[in-house]
Amino acid sequence: MTDAHPRFRAVLDGFPAYKPGRTPTSANGKTHKLSSNECPYGPLPSVVEVIAEAARSVNRYPDNGAAALTEAIADRFGVPASHVAVGCGSVGVAQQLFEAVGEPGAEVMYAWRSFEAYPTLADLAAASSVRVSLADETHDLAAMAAAITPRTRMILVCNPNNPTGTVVRASELTEFLDRVPSDCLVVLDEAYHEYIRDASVPDGMELYRDRPNVAVLRTFSKAYGLAGLRVGFMVAHPVVAAAVRSTMVPFSVNRIAQAAAIASLAAEPELMERVELTVKERTRVREALISAGWTVPATEANFVWLRLGARTMEFAAACEAEGIAVRPFAGEGARVSIGDPEANDAFLRLASAWE
Repeated sequence: MTDAHPRFRAVLDGFPAYKPGRTPTSANGKTHKLSSNECPYGPLPSVVEVIAEAARSVNRYPDNGAAALTEAIADRFGVPASHVAVGCGSVGVAQQLFEAVGEPGAEVMYAWRSFEAYPTLADLAAASSVRVSLADETHDLAAMAAAITPRTRMILVCNPNNPTGTVVRASELTEFLDRVPSDCLVVLDEAYHEYIRDASVPDGMELYRDRPNVAVLRTFSKAYGLAGLRVGFMVAHPVVAAAVRSTMVPFSVNRIAQAAAIASLAAEPELMERVELTVKERTRVREALISAGWTVPATEANFVWLRLGARTMEFAAACEAEGIAVRPFAGEGARVSIGDPEANDAFLRLASAWE
């Protein structure tokens, strides 16, 4: 018997695990989870019925190609089914993209700070990360364009950006896309697209159509309220969609998730009424914070961003003591999801009194 053990990739040494939003605890029993950008409302009754029916068949494998869901997405967005690829949430599709482009020597570019999974996915795919600092809490597209090299395989533009909620608008994004080489893939990560009310923000579903190197990520986790079922999708030209399908873990979009996503598309008008409630609460929360002396960037997502710097973890601890979970990024700031009015009121009471 020796002390030898199985060998793993060196990148795993000290590898940071993804930290999901905390579920809060409270001495008084009242808790509010505002750390994961979840929809605060449960699935619609019509969707619950479909979920219950699909549960009767979980002894069978799901359709690996998700044909019915693919067709439903294609019909909804007016695109060919060959342009659609699905995955385990939009982050699952993002991982498939990283696997498709990543290899030693390849560079993947994204703003920083942006979605915290990007660095991990790049490392796992053996790609080098190129992080371009935000300017005024939003993407600095001019700096990103200037940072492109022959090694740049993929650029991610999170719009609205997570965790700041800021957006890039049509004119600047179009100018940026015109500067990107045709052999470099640009991924528009639009996980929060349904919350956008600024008419100057472009719809990636329109931008991608005459640009073969542009792909669009969307999810059913946020506006559609299916975070617990993990289903997302990408729309892109066939060569990109085919590459993403080739890196999909078989059966990773389960039977219940597929059925619920199809039902949610059918119930979209009713679901979007709930989105409008969140948008109204977003406006109320941001205006209240500004009235209380906070600086809060304009947000088009279902959260607000507070730049707290060195006091970030102190603020998160104060929230935790009151049974409110927020998402802190040590030394930078805290992202606070928009919940139901009761949760938002609890947060505003704390934030207004905090010094």
